[in-house]
Amino acid sequence: MKARRDFIKKSIVGTSGIIIGGMGFSAKSYGAIIGANDRINVGVIGIRNQGTVHIKSLLTIKDSHNVEVKALCDADERLFDPASKIVFEKTGVNPETEWDMLKVLENKDIDAVTIAVPNHWHALATIWSCQAGKHVYIEKPASHNVWEGRKMVEAKDKYKKRVQVGMQSRSSDNINEAIKFLHDGGIGDVYMARGLCYKARYSYGWAKEDTIPATFHYDRWLGPATYRPYSEKRSHYAWHWYWDTGNGDTGNTGPHQLDIARWGMNKNEHPVSIYSNGGLYGFNKDEPTPENKAPGVMVYGGVETYGHDRTTQETPNTQNCVFKYDDGKMIEFETRGFYSNQEGSHGQEVGNIFYGSEGWLEIYGETWNAFHGRDKKPFTGSKASNAKHYDEAQEDIKRSKHFANFIDAIRSGKDTDLKCNMNEGFYSSALPLLANISYRLERNLKFMGEYEKFANDDEADEMLTRIYRKPYVVPDEV
Repeated sequence: MKARRDFIKKSIVGTSGIIIGGMGFSAKSYGAIIGANDRINVGVIGIRNQGTVHIKSLLTIKDSHNVEVKALCDADERLFDPASKIVFEKTGVNPETEWDMLKVLENKDIDAVTIAVPNHWHALATIWSCQAGKHVYIEKPASHNVWEGRKMVEAKDKYKKRVQVGMQSRSSDNINEAIKFLHDGGIGDVYMARGLCYKARYSYGWAKEDTIPATFHYDRWLGPATYRPYSEKRSHYAWHWYWDTGNGDTGNTGPHQLDIARWGMNKNEHPVSIYSNGGLYGFNKDEPTPENKAPGVMVYGGVETYGHDRTTQETPNTQNCVFKYDDGKMIEFETRGFYSNQEGSHGQEVGNIFYGSEGWLEIYGETWNAFHGRDKKPFTGSKASNAKHYDEAQEDIKRSKHFANFIDAIRSGKDTDLKCNMNEGFYSSALPLLANISYRLERNLKFMGEYEKFANDDEADEMLTRIYRKPYVVPDEV
């Protein structure tokens, strides 16, 4: 145990890389299998926005599943006090706080971690955690690129860890009911699924170089990504809209709907062709004069948006994606971030539609309806509310069930007990990642799923991975 602790402490060595595996870690790191009656101590890595959701979800099941939020970790130390307060108010105990995730992984008292860091950190954080003997709950998309997603699968297999991907619809009773209905032939032969993401997004502004806050460990936050001077408009939450750190709305909301689409279509493989196009529309090209600058409006993520003002956003706000499988069946996904109508019988902004030989089926939130032929009224569906908008209470319940399932699978020691294990999460996350490659190269792509390579396309193959900034390198051998 001492050797393991000493090794992690010395894991940053010049430019030789950060390595946790390959030097004595085994699948039985940190002792015996956790007993059903023992407390499971969890470290939450990334505590802003979705990380706060992780904390609250774990606290919801702290008694029913004997879970303790043992440690909070974030590269921004400003977040420690409000997050610690949430834990203290529910438990009467202050969690440990640490900006360096390696210190959390070194802690032998921590059995599992949940990870809600930016996308570009997902793979490395998960691999390190598995190597350090921790079970992992990782946010979607599982990875920032396809190649490192496969490395995550290899890591969980090698170290025999449970890795749950945060596609919580898999833990929804109603959505499971809808998927079973599809699989049982409820609307005949399902030949196409469509995912929707019509979230309103205004300009996040212009990313000018700023002074790094004293409490923000920017180099660690940047991690594997190409070095850029610090800008507030490229960091907290706004990182979604830059290729080095995010994957746009297709890779943000998209994994949820694409996971449901793939699940409903029974597609447990990669598509054979991918095509995506779109662009960034609706924003002014020129810098506004001071009197014409749009007033800042605070939105989700704790950042301001500025109407139609000029933006340095790189990812598209309008994007169409088409995935075709070997049997000719299709999955579509569409992002519309500007003014738009909605789809489905209730005007859904986010959801899924399935098309079959006998009718069609829609899923939105916790509700589903099935329609015969061209009928306007459903012939069957769920008993949930017909609310067309996001239902926060229902989402909280679904998330808590997904976390509870993660804890249950840790205790059972069975990957098959996970509602969305890393294998499932990888295939669903790969879809938006592949679509973004097609979008950026502006062409249709042929994919050889068996090899996880494109057909005779070296330029596209290069985009299946990235150049990692040393020492934050995802290794070839995990």
